Amino acid sequence: MIFQGSSYIDLTHTITPTIPTWDGSCGFKLQILLDYNDCTTEVKFHVQRFEMVAGIGTHMDAPAHCIAGANTIDKLQLTSLCVPCVVIDVRTQADAYYTVSWQDLENFENRYGIIPAGSLVAINTGWDRFWHDADAYRNNHKFPSISPEVARWLVNRKIVGIAIDTLGVDRPEDGYPVHPILLGAGIYIIENATNLDKLPPVGAFTIALPIKVANSTEAPIRFVGIIP
Repeated sequence: MIFQGSSYIDLTHTITPTIPTWDGSCGFKLQILLDYNDCTTEVKFHVQRFEMVAGIGTHMDAPAHCIAGANTIDKLQLTSLCVPCVVIDVRTQADAYYTVSWQDLENFENRYGIIPAGSLVAINTGWDRFWHDADAYRNNHKFPSISPEVARWLVNRKIVGIAIDTLGVDRPEDGYPVHPILLGAGIYIIENATNLDKLPPVGAFTIALPIKVANSTEAPIRFVGIIP
């Protein structure tokens, strides 16, 4: 078995009609098109229909999300979706107005070494503790985020992806400066991650598999951490 003896961590929130969404509205509907009792075949089927926005729950932004002509979800290479992971823990200082700074990255690299090229960087702010209170999690778009300086630092490190346990890597009040820096460099963004505290700072791997929809700029994912 691949990764035999490893620990598997689910970094994905379950999608339901009550989860936090960007605009505060219901972003998900699950409908029954055919129930077992209504099925006329000998083998009974239960058929469902999903209705949702693309950027719901634990999801991925492809570069094309804000960079015209860049890669969409279906163009991302598997080699960039199954990668080593480092986790930067800022829980002790991260309140709703906290912005991860270059100092946080410098402190991390002084302790654990240079962030490797080709890796995913996960930012553990602890904000996922509010997930089951949609108003507190959304918080009028006030949540921990990262600075443009951090984004440029990570571009220089040649990472392939970044994950954060909030609604976004940047806030509307700041003008979304981080999205174009990361996506413009071909780095995908994962938002609304969870359980990042269960991963070690270094040594783990992550698998981030979005629904493969042609020309999609965002998609829900199953996000998994693996600790060898």
